[in-house]
Amino acid sequence: MHSPRDPECSKRRPVFPRAALLFSRSAAVSAAAPWKVDCLAQLASLSLLLYTSTMKIKFVLLVLLLILPCTIRADLWDLLGLSKTSSNPTSALTSSLSQDQIVQGLKEALAKGVQHAVTNLGHDGGFLTNLNVRIPIPAKLESVEKTLRFLKQDKLADEFVATMNHAAEQAVPQAAGVFGDAITGMTIADAKNILTGTNNAATQYFRRVTETNLFAKFLPIVKQSTDQTGVTSAYKRFMDKAGQGSVLGSLGESLLGAESVDLDSYVTNKALDGLFIMVAQEEARIRENPVARTSELLQKVFGAVYKSK
Repeated sequence: MHSPRDPECSKRRPVFPRAALLFSRSAAVSAAAPWKVDCLAQLASLSLLLYTSTMKIKFVLLVLLLILPCTIRADLWDLLGLSKTSSNPTSALTSSLSQDQIVQGLKEALAKGVQHAVTNLGHDGGFLTNLNVRIPIPAKLESVEKTLRFLKQDKLADEFVATMNHAAEQAVPQAAGVFGDAITGMTIADAKNILTGTNNAATQYFRRVTETNLFAKFLPIVKQSTDQTGVTSAYKRFMDKAGQGSVLGSLGESLLGAESVDLDSYVTNKALDGLFIMVAQEEARIRENPVARTSELLQKVFGAVYKSK
């Protein structure tokens, strides 16, 4: 027999406590129920395996947390559910900004976007020379345009395009008040989500809730501009020349797609598209560039979004 202090005895002591417990129980019941010994031995082996595997996993995780870069390490903590910081920017904003501050900040950003759009589009060449917003010939008349250009009548096609774009350029400054009123009267029910959304989330919301009313108010302004720039007369010359160039006469016009086009509605829709594109550009600039936040409110609202990320 070895004493408890005997080195040989120490070697025989089980390293894993759970396995030791199972071995001691197996010895106690071996005399009374020999058949149970095998079952307990199997359970002891399984316990050893599980204990060893768990220790290995913990060791590997510890090593990873020590050697991985901070950003990846943070993601790993989040994956394991051990992160103590909230990743929800909306909840972070709740304590720093009031609902009214967010709403007023979004409205100011949109108003600044409209001012940016009017400044850049409401002058000669504002639409025509900007490929992002330039108004092309209506899709229904593209075949007619191709015919005219084939007949070396590019001047007529270019004149038609120019008059539509000039009409939009003249209409935009007059529409600034319409846009301003729409922004002022707008209610933003989900302001926090819009503020923490995409770079054009406020513009998308603004367009979705106001576009129908804006079109109705913008259309008369565009009609006046199309009359002043001669869109209708340019369109008539455009179509007449295409009809003369067709060997099939009036039938040729029909085949070329010379169907009725509501030019006023077309120019209005395209002008609105251009305005919203420019508003979205300015919104993105305010979100991304602190220099573009030209007021204390914009700095406070959009600066809070930056800090919460």
